[in-house]
Amino acid sequence: MARSKRATPEASLTTAQRLGSLLKSARDTMRKDKGLNGDLDRLPLLTWLMFLKFLDDHETAAETAATLARQKYRPTIDPPYRWRDWALNDSLTGDALIKFASLEDVILPRSKTAQTLLDGVTRGLGLIPYLRSFTSSADAKRRVVGEVFTGVTNRMESGALFWDIVEQINGIHFDSTDEIHTLGHLYESMLKEMRDAAGDSGEFYTPRAVVRFMVQATNPRLGETVLDPAAGTGGFLVESFGHLTGQAKKAQDREILQSRSIFGQEAKPLPYMLCLMNLLLHGLESPAVTKGNSLDVTLTQLGDADRVDVILTNPPFGGEEEKGIQDGFPADKQTSETALLFLQLIMRRLRKTPKPGRAAVVVPNGILFGDGVAGRIKQELLTQFNLHTVVRLPNGVFAPYTAIPTNILFFDRSGPTIDVWYYELTPPEGRKQYTKTAPIPFEAFADCLAWWPKRVGNERAWKVPAVELVASGCNLDSKNPSDKVDAEHLPPEELVESILVKEAKIAAIVGEIRALLAGGGA
Repeated sequence: MARSKRATPEASLTTAQRLGSLLKSARDTMRKDKGLNGDLDRLPLLTWLMFLKFLDDHETAAETAATLARQKYRPTIDPPYRWRDWALNDSLTGDALIKFASLEDVILPRSKTAQTLLDGVTRGLGLIPYLRSFTSSADAKRRVVGEVFTGVTNRMESGALFWDIVEQINGIHFDSTDEIHTLGHLYESMLKEMRDAAGDSGEFYTPRAVVRFMVQATNPRLGETVLDPAAGTGGFLVESFGHLTGQAKKAQDREILQSRSIFGQEAKPLPYMLCLMNLLLHGLESPAVTKGNSLDVTLTQLGDADRVDVILTNPPFGGEEEKGIQDGFPADKQTSETALLFLQLIMRRLRKTPKPGRAAVVVPNGILFGDGVAGRIKQELLTQFNLHTVVRLPNGVFAPYTAIPTNILFFDRSGPTIDVWYYELTPPEGRKQYTKTAPIPFEAFADCLAWWPKRVGNERAWKVPAVELVASGCNLDSKNPSDKVDAEHLPPEELVESILVKEAKIAAIVGEIRALLAGGGA
């Protein structure tokens, strides 16, 4: 049977209330479908449907503008695959829609807008296979769409429920600035919920407060290029775009903002799709985010054209890269540790001239005290880059995904390091650490941001000469000299954490010894 008509939300509701109610209703509908297992299935489905509605609303507006200007317009998606062709087609049944969305060979839907084109044509690719075929297109926008749908599958089993979701998304108007702005905030809250459901995939997500602090501390300026080589769902890119938007006052500024400012790369299909949608919803019209492993390069072949002004990222750590990836890095700095490879890539991709590039990078504690390959990378960081600040984050910032202590490295290409400033953030009085249910707020960084421009040592901040750090084997794990607490008097959970850190250091040393033995003890 064809779909039923649904009452529209009352006009008296605010935009936020209406859209919030609409998205909640769509997610409640998805919970009834037996083919979807949790938010890790539901959010991607909602995302690619919203992506197609978003694209069609923009294409409709662009087509109208071209008609008024008496110009030809080539749509990104042709009939009968445009949203308006099938999502507004009352003659389609739910079962027919499910087949149209997914199958390689389907009877194509007919509508008034697609009738002429489809005369005499009854079969063709389904929607998702058709969009995947764009990956080989010569058109850049089509290729982006193709890349998005490379990793998309429709897991819904009920055609009736699928139609309900389509109808609910029809209530979103992507040609309304107010709706897009509101939806951007709602979408961020859904991404946070997905992060909470992600379990071992938690390396994709960085707390919003940490992202906002890193962007404000590096302070990207309009005209500069900003890159996240491990973009995840786009948190750093969205925050940077918002930071730059306030600086765009003229039409020329907006053109620079839209086309020459924000860049990213993400290896995995799901976060890549979520990243694109996140940026689109926040106003970046054609995101320059590519899908692929940023580490799949020959490091020495990266030149000026590959360099940027600002890099903001939280690269995955704890992972391992295959030998083929490692071979692209200098022989004395090859390692399977993802975080160390990313650190080298970031250093290489910072601009030298005319203005030195700068970076803010989240790293695990093991990088600070690691030797061997880690030590050689840090020696280059101290002697050829200006590692001016290490912000030591408090325990629990990345809870519940990891208990590993984390830090933020701030460095630039202005010259070798003279002094490294350390700033230690601590939980408020009465709390031992942050947790999933009580995450770190942006206000926790207020004192650090106030200290940032005019630095003076205090109970949280201290500096260490670079020569001392190099002499110590480039051990950056500097302890706060104001902290007089003995390990024996630490709470049990902190003692356990201290033991885990020491064990990780021992494991790293054993790994280096094993590598030397395997290589003949060079």
